[in-house]
Amino acid sequence: MKKHPKVFIIILNYNGLDVLKKCLTSVFKIDYSNFEIILVDNNSSDGSLEMAKTNFSKAIFIKNEENLGFAAGNNVGIKFALERAADFILLLNSDVEVEKNFLTQLMDNVADKEEIGLASPVIFDGQTREIWFSGGHINWWRLKTVHEKNIRTEKIFNSGFITGCAMLVRAAVFQKIGLLDERFFLYWEDADFSLKSKKADFQNVIVSSSWIYHFEKSRENPENKTYWLVVSGLIFFQKNAGFFFKVWGFFYLKMRKIKNWLDVKIKKDQISLMVQKAYRDFKNAQF
Repeated sequence: MKKHPKVFIIILNYNGLDVLKKCLTSVFKIDYSNFEIILVDNNSSDGSLEMAKTNFSKAIFIKNEENLGFAAGNNVGIKFALERAADFILLLNSDVEVEKNFLTQLMDNVADKEEIGLASPVIFDGQTREIWFSGGHINWWRLKTVHEKNIRTEKIFNSGFITGCAMLVRAAVFQKIGLLDERFFLYWEDADFSLKSKKADFQNVIVSSSWIYHFEKSRENPENKTYWLVVSGLIFFQKNAGFFFKVWGFFYLKMRKIKNWLDVKIKKDQISLMVQKAYRDFKNAQF
C-alpha cells in the first residue's frame, strides 16, 4: 500500500443548507495529504448545492435529478470514485463536523491492514458531546441495531456494523461485494453492507483516536425517520435473518403490530400512524 492512499470523501446532500457549510468547512481543513471531496446532491431545493458551489469550488459536484435516497445517491459517487482509482472511499454525512486529524488517524491505523474492510471514527453527539457511536451490533431478537456508546482504550477494535454516518471503505470491498443495496432508501443500508463485508472475511473496526461530531438532522423530522427505520428494518431482516430468526421475527412482528394497533387507537399520535403506514407499505411493496 502506498504511503498516502487516495481517499475520495463522498458527502450526500439533500436540503442540508443549515448544516452543509459547517461540514464542508471542517472537511477542507483536514490534514491528510491525498483526498478529494465529492458532493452528491439529491436534487435539493433549498439552495444548498448552489451555496456549496460558490464557497467550496474545489469539491467535485454531482447532481442527481431526483432524491434517490441514501444508498442509491451514494452509489453514484462511489462509482465515480472507483472509476478514478480510489484506494479508499469515505461516506460522510452532511450533518457532521470533523476533527482536523480524523482522516489521518483512520488511515494511519487501517491503510496497511488489508484484512480491515470498513472503519469508523468515534462519533460524538454534536450537541451534548456524549458518544453517539463507538461500535454497534444487531439485536436479532428485537429486530434493531444498537449503537454502543462506551469509552474504549484500544487503538482499534471490532464492531458488528459501521454506521453510514462516517464509513471508510477499502476499494477492494466494493470490488468484492458490490455497492450499497438500493432497496434501502434510508437507514439499514449500512448494517446490510457491514454484514456483507464480514461475510466476505473483512473486519469492521472503530479507530478510537479519530473523532467527529454528529449534529443529527433527522431529529427535525421524527415521523419520517420512524417510517424509514421500520420499512428498512423489515427489508433487512427479510433479507438477512437465518431460519430461526425468521420464525422468531414472524411472531415478534405480530406482537409489535398488535401494540401498534393499540397505540393508534389510544394515542392517535403521528409516530404510531407512521409505524402503521410503514407496516402497510412494506406488505404491499415488492422488495
